[in-house]
Amino acid sequence: MTGHKLTVRRAFYKTVPIMAGYIVLGMGFGILLRNAGYGVLWALSMSLFIYAGSMQYVGVGLLTGGASVITTAITTIMVNCRHLFYGISMIEKYKNAGKYKPYMIFALTDETYSLLCDEDDIGEDNNLYRFLVSIFDHCYWVTGTLIGSLLGEVIPFSTRGIEFSMTALFIASFTEQWISSKDHLPAVVGIVSTVLCLVFLGPDRFLIPAMFLITFVMTLLRKKEERKQ
Repeated sequence: MTGHKLTVRRAFYKTVPIMAGYIVLGMGFGILLRNAGYGVLWALSMSLFIYAGSMQYVGVGLLTGGASVITTAITTIMVNCRHLFYGISMIEKYKNAGKYKPYMIFALTDETYSLLCDEDDIGEDNNLYRFLVSIFDHCYWVTGTLIGSLLGEVIPFSTRGIEFSMTALFIASFTEQWISSKDHLPAVVGIVSTVLCLVFLGPDRFLIPAMFLITFVMTLLRKKEERKQ
């Protein structure tokens, strides 16, 4: 088997757990969007060009509620601001990605990040591997969305509580990382910082300050670690 085929195979096997989650969650979004009165083309376009699971769920409410452009922009920034922070940690890995870089930046979801942030070095095919992981995950999400939209057209579904599915996926990703990683300090910093901001700022204002606090603390810890070395 050639090197590229091995890389494709490895990337596919790595993303199988994400496939299981994305198909189901994508179906949930497709059903939710269909029940809101938006068909397959809307579902396909949002999943292809927005590709932000939690924001797509929120976007259904924005569409049906007639939200303004300003409201939509602010909501999008608040929901997806976490990408700015953990994306910083991928700069070194992505800097030599060449033609793959634009798409890989676009496709860096929470789950794709969790697969790539602790990957082993596989040599000269690193960039191809990261690209394939990204595009496989994207395909799973689009596939789930289309299935959900088509099912929602012919089978009546109750969408009550379906938004919690994204929260469930985040919890599952966190648990998997906790089990597979020996260094739990970043997770502890994230939990403590988030809880503190939630307690002192409330549920409507805690998200962005929590992200800044996590970044600040992790930067200090990183500098301290570098001085030790």
